[in-house]
Amino acid sequence: MKKIGFIPLRKGSKGIPNKNKRKMVGRPLFTWVLGEAIFSNLDEVIVYTDDESIIDFIKKEYDWTNKVNAILRSEESASDTASTEYAILEFCESINYNFDVFCLLQATSPFTQSNDINTCLEKLSGDNDSALTVVNTHRFLWNKDGKPINYNPFERPRRQDFEGLLIENGAVYTTTKKALQENKNRIGNNVAVVKMQEESLHEIDSESDWIVVENLLIERQKRSKKSDKITHLVLDVDGVFTDGTITYTKDGEHTKSFDMRDGMGLEILRQYNVEVMVMTSEDSELVAKRMEKLKIKHVFLGVKDKFSLLKMVAKKENISLSNVAYIGDDVNDLTNICSVGWSLTPNNATDVVKQHADIVLSKNSGAGAIREACQFVMNYNKRF
Repeated sequence: MKKIGFIPLRKGSKGIPNKNKRKMVGRPLFTWVLGEAIFSNLDEVIVYTDDESIIDFIKKEYDWTNKVNAILRSEESASDTASTEYAILEFCESINYNFDVFCLLQATSPFTQSNDINTCLEKLSGDNDSALTVVNTHRFLWNKDGKPINYNPFERPRRQDFEGLLIENGAVYTTTKKALQENKNRIGNNVAVVKMQEESLHEIDSESDWIVVENLLIERQKRSKKSDKITHLVLDVDGVFTDGTITYTKDGEHTKSFDMRDGMGLEILRQYNVEVMVMTSEDSELVAKRMEKLKIKHVFLGVKDKFSLLKMVAKKENISLSNVAYIGDDVNDLTNICSVGWSLTPNNATDVVKQHADIVLSKNSGAGAIREACQFVMNYNKRF
């Protein structure tokens, strides 16, 4: 049974310019749901967009999986007046409905997790031909005529005694091919509901919405953190190995400064069977040569979605994020900082990272911060 995921994206965004590509907790907004779709039970994930920069981004960023495919959608389907159903049907007809189950995922729902997707897929059994995600709200509703909709105000129930209402949160919709062909709609006639957390009801239509959702995501990641024995240390480069500055020569070449003591700390750490990995957004030959000199085998260059890659590495290495220590210094490290077992940051890191890291090191980047972190890992692991 072929299960296909579908994420429609448009360039235009009136409330928040470039909303889909803007960094939410250091990651482009659309990558939150895309990353979860990759690690779900979907067989293929289609990003359907009129933004060619997103297509280029996906081709480069997710070369470690064959599950993602970015397709250029028509101008008609990306217009302000075109419905999501229009885009769905345009795509489905272009592939002759070559799937058994269709799953619509909304990029503006960053709270969606792989288990939400999987549960919606599992609901397509028995009499159910479709499923959607909802939130159980305990708000008291009124109509415009001043009449209560879902409760008796003269017998106001306590929250724990009130069933409330189920409201669509617009995150995940699954349907069978047959139902989609017959109804031309994201849902069919027999719909199952899947509850998600109440925070997933937040929509992102304004700058204040963005701030609320971002803070909720940060807290969600931090609440799920666990700390086990550290088996892997993952490091950013600029602002961690180096002081974050680049020196240019008259010929345009640039140089970076590395602290030799940091290299010794990593060498000692490997003797304690801690795997060292590097993950940086820069694609630099200079960095590659330095890591080769340090005998670091796992070096990932040019990474923009560090969290999805980290999850892939953890899956491949058969470890949990609770076994990972991560050192980063800037906003593109933030999701990893909030998610791993132990997060550390140099003393001269950006304020937002220092605010959320487990440990702010006493040393600056390029001046012994990594060596200090290595000593922490060795001391911490002694308890195991």
